[in-house]
Amino acid sequence: MIDLKEIKNKIVTKNNLYCLIVILIIFFLDRYTKLLILDNFSENSYYLNDYINLDLIWNIGIGFGFLSTDSFLIYNLITLLIGLVILSLFYFLVLSEIIDKLIYSVIIGGALGNFYDRLVYNAVPDFIDIHYKNFHWFTFNVADIFITIGILIFILRSFFVKN
Repeated sequence: MIDLKEIKNKIVTKNNLYCLIVILIIFFLDRYTKLLILDNFSENSYYLNDYINLDLIWNIGIGFGFLSTDSFLIYNLITLLIGLVILSLFYFLVLSEIIDKLIYSVIIGGALGNFYDRLVYNAVPDFIDIHYKNFHWFTFNVADIFITIGILIFILRSFFVKN
């Protein structure tokens, strides 16, 4: 039989609450930067320096515009899949040790930021354009930075830590 008290005790821990704070900080930092861009952005790119521009692009795909489509059905299926992945990450966060909890928190915080945009705007505003002369990297946002950092740390950790 399922012991609900044991499940609650596993979920409501001090470490999980700290992770929730990390998730919320990343989510709100991402929201803040996106709102700054959306509220103050003109139609032209904004030049910061020789390597970084701010250039608003609405991404209807997933990372780096991959799987972009005009199909309402495919867009919503991808959004549903992203939501399920986020729920899975929450599940793994609850079951993990503290360092993995922090890694999952960083990924979840960024993923929730982009997921929110998919639900509210039906696209994700990307605006950071890194370039060198005529070579431009994919345009991205603050949430993408945290997702990428979390995934890279997760991969690097798997190389150096044996379970």
